Amino acid sequence: MARALTLCGSIRTGSVNKMLQDAVDAKLAAAGVTVNSITLKDFEMPIFNQDLEPDNVPEAAGRLADLFRSHDIVFIATPEYNGGLPPLMVNTIAWLSRQKPSPFRHAVFGIGGVSSGRYGTIWAQSHLRDSLSKIGAVVVPTLLGTGPDSSVFADDGTVAEAGVIAKIDQMVKELTHFSRGGI
Repeated sequence: MARALTLCGSIRTGSVNKMLQDAVDAKLAAAGVTVNSITLKDFEMPIFNQDLEPDNVPEAAGRLADLFRSHDIVFIATPEYNGGLPPLMVNTIAWLSRQKPSPFRHAVFGIGGVSSGRYGTIWAQSHLRDSLSKIGAVVVPTLLGTGPDSSVFADDGTVAEAGVIAKIDQMVKELTHFSRGGI
């Protein structure tokens, strides 16, 4: 059975991107995938500074890299800050990219995000896709950018928009059918 790791680039209480992570978790589980849904609150890391290497690398970076390596699927829901990735996501990727062996060369990655605007984190996702690809990740093609957030979710936190549900279904199909081919 496939194993998925899901995380969110926001640790804010009530994050709409955490709600998207939860929606993808449910769809992956319904597809027969074992889901490990984590929060980056549990992986505190200082701002990346190469002077900390090799003696002061945060233990959390190694734990998170091990999780990435031990799952077949990684889904990242991220907000967009000023047309780019939030600092938490940038810092997490920076620390993970320094881990050996690379935590980006095993799983198939999916990315998504929710924003208050109608562009639906498209710039942040472009930045994330570019960064992940440059460090060896395989990212499925579906763009799961949604917005405005006020129309995406129902009062109970479930996805209300048919178009968003269809995008999540397509992403889950890609995540469960794409493969690194054993490499």
